[in-house]
Amino acid sequence: MTTTKTRELLAVSALAAILLITAGWWALALWPVDDAPAWLTLTRETCFGTAETGLPDAGGWLVLVGQPLSMLLVLLAAWGRSVRDGLRAAMQRLGGQLAVGAASALLVAGAMSATVRVRTADARPFATSGTEAIAVTLNRINDAPKPFALTDQHGRTVTLEQLKGRPVIVTFAYAGCTTVCPLVVDDVLDVREALATEPRLDRRPVALVVTLDPWRDTPSRLPSIATRWGMKEDAYVLSGGVEQVERVLNAWRVPRVRNEQTGDLSHPTLVYVVGPDGRIAYVVNGTRQVIRAAVEAL
Repeated sequence: MTTTKTRELLAVSALAAILLITAGWWALALWPVDDAPAWLTLTRETCFGTAETGLPDAGGWLVLVGQPLSMLLVLLAAWGRSVRDGLRAAMQRLGGQLAVGAASALLVAGAMSATVRVRTADARPFATSGTEAIAVTLNRINDAPKPFALTDQHGRTVTLEQLKGRPVIVTFAYAGCTTVCPLVVDDVLDVREALATEPRLDRRPVALVVTLDPWRDTPSRLPSIATRWGMKEDAYVLSGGVEQVERVLNAWRVPRVRNEQTGDLSHPTLVYVVGPDGRIAYVVNGTRQVIRAAVEAL
């Protein structure tokens, strides 16, 4: 009996934690902040992207909606009965009724606030604009990238030093992802294709996709992954040993959470644009308009 009650308590606590985390993410993404500090603006752009209206871009909305749903599905799949029994037990006590009522009221208030925020922003979360207009809003940086040496789909070792003199678009994805990864990979490859006809060879960008899942995206699987993603010349998917890739991801400050049971990862659509001088010029949240604007602004 004690074990059952403990599971119910843990399950309800996990549900509460998911709701709190979701509320925090939505507040970070949608809370209107005038004259926000640079770190907050960069955090919002990195995690959720920014459309013309100031709302999250398409990838950001997928993260905001998909991540909580995936966590809930995992919780219900593992502890669905414990969640139901725990909530039922909580509703039999006054304190539990008050807690559930307060949580429900906060959820309703949050949903109404989010609706008002979207409506006051013209409800155009997927708005696009010309690359010149976007380029004006980009914050240029001048950081030295952390070096790496990873294996591509041809079995060759790729380093940034080899690519110095050309723009390089670096993003992070994994083959098992069916949500944001195909979107950001398509956007990066589309930008590379669109700019591949630049008359000057040194202005044609190279696309690098570093795997987030070295456990499954091993070097031997990279050829099939590259084929599935439609990678052509100057586009490479990179992997290596688990510890090797993990060091690279940590060095490049790629946020990610791995579900140890399914192997799936939650992560933002992070894109680095490295200039021909070999230094990071822009860090953006991947949409093709923003990525292209960053490359063209080099």
